[in-house]
Amino acid sequence: MISSIKHSEILTVEEMSRADALAVKAGVPSLDLMEAAGRSVFRALRKRWTRRRMLVLCGPGNNGGDGFVVARYLKQAGWPVALGLLGDIKKLKGDAAAMATLWSGEVQELNISLLEGADLVVDALFGAGLTRDIDGVAKDVIEEINRLEISCLAIDVPSGVDGNTGEIRGVAPNSQMTVTFFRKKPGHLVLPGRPRAGEVVVTDIGISATVLTDITPSARENAPQNWLGNFPKPSLADHKYARGHAVISGGAELTGAARLASRAARRVGAGLVTIAADASAKNIYLSGDPGCMFAPLGSFEDAISDPRRNAVLVGPGNGVTDETRRRTLAALRAEKATVIDADALTIFEDNPASRFNRSRKSGGVTVLTPHDGEFARLFDHSADKLTNCRIAAEQSGAVVLLKGADTVIAGPDGRVSINTNAPATLATAGSGDVLAGLIAGLLAQGLNAFDAACAGAWIHGEAANRFGPGLIAEDITEKVPEVITLLRSSL
Repeated sequence: MISSIKHSEILTVEEMSRADALAVKAGVPSLDLMEAAGRSVFRALRKRWTRRRMLVLCGPGNNGGDGFVVARYLKQAGWPVALGLLGDIKKLKGDAAAMATLWSGEVQELNISLLEGADLVVDALFGAGLTRDIDGVAKDVIEEINRLEISCLAIDVPSGVDGNTGEIRGVAPNSQMTVTFFRKKPGHLVLPGRPRAGEVVVTDIGISATVLTDITPSARENAPQNWLGNFPKPSLADHKYARGHAVISGGAELTGAARLASRAARRVGAGLVTIAADASAKNIYLSGDPGCMFAPLGSFEDAISDPRRNAVLVGPGNGVTDETRRRTLAALRAEKATVIDADALTIFEDNPASRFNRSRKSGGVTVLTPHDGEFARLFDHSADKLTNCRIAAEQSGAVVLLKGADTVIAGPDGRVSINTNAPATLATAGSGDVLAGLIAGLLAQGLNAFDAACAGAWIHGEAANRFGPGLIAEDITEKVPEVITLLRSSL
């Protein structure tokens, strides 16, 4: 069965503040939102942990107010609970101050000694909107939590994790669970913040989903429900050309890369796949999968000139050569649906504008698939991953898939998708070639560039998860039919 994400929308810190404000405007008192938030944290906590010695760490803002609510529910349930506050209780304001008055226990000053004997810490120090590095006693306490390996539940985001970027503001606790409200934030999904959050539980606190109509979030967690409606599904009337013909540029020496990509393109449903390479490599390519065709090159323009050859992949194993540059530009000039990967990215580090201009001409049917190193050679990488990827997509006119455990896919129109199902086992040679082939195969079948990149990344991760330990690149393609079968059963 395909696991689904109930709500895939991702809200920035600012968008979540708007959601809160819209809920209040619609008649939900802000104090009720805070009460519901704290109650939902308490319920999530009890589902995971049995009764134990609790320490609730509260900060000076609304995150701390949530912490006071959690502490109250814990005490009412008979759990031993202590509460430490960063700052003066008399300086609390608004809803946080109101919730503090409902707490009947002792309020202790935040210090490291509070951790002695604690079995589980509730981190309610800082929320997602933190814009400075944590310092002072709060930093000392968080570092001690990590050093002692005390179990931690974070409210909203782990303190120190930037909710918009996933960056660590000095220090952050290693949480086993994070309970957030209404929708996830980027910081829950993007490294390095993601592993600090542990299991992320999204709870309902009374905000209606109708607020999303006003907010119109542009980011989503990559999930089948976002693109499954467009996913190619063969019909009885189809023939092989109806399912598309992908051309893969093959190298003369590193031939395995194109072979991996071609097998992936065929497994994901492309009707035909041709590897176009120097004639000297013909015997190597023909000794592989018999269903993959080979075209000895006169020129790459000739290899892709047939209008039925509607998708092109350039880069895997091609070499950083002038010939790779010529093939890439030829594909873009032909205005085919094109995936540019590996060496076809690196070859343009001296003059990326030439590729960007060609991508714009091709009307947004280009997908760039860099890893971090390739991205840094081509684009500005001074900001956070989401911002960098968005800017790169806008500059290039292409869909940019920035690979990693937290793969980010950005479209020229501003849409962003964060893929979260990639296991650590995908860090193996040839894995990226398979991903590029999956995307090319989906483009050949007519899927639009953004959805093809999203679907390819998700299928790639799901196939790897289903194989398990010992994964090598060849194994990924063998699990693709199982994943496709499950996807189509959901159509």
